[in-house]
Amino acid sequence: MDTDKHVQTRLGRVNRNVWAVTAASFLNDISSKLIFTLMPLFLSNVLGVSTSIIGLIDGVSETTSSLLKGYSGYLSDRFKNRKWLTIVGYSFSAVAKPILYVVTSWYGVLVVRFIDRIGKGIRTSPRDALIADSIDKQHRGIAFSLHRAGDSAGGIIGLLIALFIVLATQSQALDLSREAFQRLVLFGVVPAFMAVLVLGIMLRETTIDKTYDQQDEKSMDASAGALNFRSLNRDFRFFIVVVGIFTMGNSSNSFILLLAQERGLSVVSILTMLIAYNLLHVTFSGPLGALSDRLGPRRLIVGGWLTYGLIYTGFAFATTGTQVWILYSLYGIYYAAVGGTSKALVADLTPEHQRGTAYGYYNATVGLMALPASLLAGILWQGFGDWTGFGPSAPFVAGAILSVVAAGLLSFHWREQGTY
Repeated sequence: MDTDKHVQTRLGRVNRNVWAVTAASFLNDISSKLIFTLMPLFLSNVLGVSTSIIGLIDGVSETTSSLLKGYSGYLSDRFKNRKWLTIVGYSFSAVAKPILYVVTSWYGVLVVRFIDRIGKGIRTSPRDALIADSIDKQHRGIAFSLHRAGDSAGGIIGLLIALFIVLATQSQALDLSREAFQRLVLFGVVPAFMAVLVLGIMLRETTIDKTYDQQDEKSMDASAGALNFRSLNRDFRFFIVVVGIFTMGNSSNSFILLLAQERGLSVVSILTMLIAYNLLHVTFSGPLGALSDRLGPRRLIVGGWLTYGLIYTGFAFATTGTQVWILYSLYGIYYAAVGGTSKALVADLTPEHQRGTAYGYYNATVGLMALPASLLAGILWQGFGDWTGFGPSAPFVAGAILSVVAAGLLSFHWREQGTY
């Protein structure tokens, strides 16, 4: 009960901008879950694409996004404009999605994903910096967790609609049909454009606090005027390196969906698994975000990465669809603990005038590693060329090992610095 009151008190401190981007993320995630969740099954079942190509599409898409995340964050610092970069990014994604209705090859899917990820790359870092600028330090954890919860809540609605469409179209079929996928696209386009409209009406530009002297101003202008990694805090730089190590083992969730189908789950069962994941994420995001504000984000990140390692070990040894279903549902608790907390830590480690650039480096690192991570997962699973690979368990073993290594490095560094 006390925890609930604590969360409610902190939610009362959340301002208009945080609610605006949360609402936009809610709507956009309805759209994305409808259209992109079953994309791996569309590629595999309808277009007959191999896991290595699926990994390539995911990797290239995320890499494109990541390159832009780094530069868009810098631009938002340089020109002190976060609002319109955020709106333009959401607009790109909304325009790309309808094209999937007529796509007949994996090349077409790659082009659409490329455009959609351009939009994500443009909006993500300015949006994150805008959230951080709009809330005081004591409430950043709950603000970012609220935003992530908005994503997941939208995901639940999107997945429920997708479940209804699949049930109406193909019932308990193991493979996804083209007709079902096209209906998902049609229903998914509307909330994507609604998200852009909400931002245009509700979002307000932030102003950077001018509490520094003239010499500080020159220094700030110089550091905000260049993408200089060395100008950023040493602890932040170390954090980014370790995030890269962790993300190398964090391959696309497409492989979890393919594993679920491999272990016997139908399309409907996969959708219920995703709904359970999002329900747990929404349920725990608020309490874990508040806990991050009270205890600091470092412990939650290390504990979350270790939990990730346990869950991925479970995936590696899962032999039934039910086991995959349960493990993926629990994965939602891990993401509730780490998704918003990591972004709150980025804000804690960097000064306000470099925050967009810092989020650019953070988001770019996470996304750039998606290409080698997803390619590696696809090759480990199904091989490449004449090599047949190690099978479905291999990508998850690799992910578990790298998560433990990353958690150990962070824990050791923070203990050495006396900041853990």
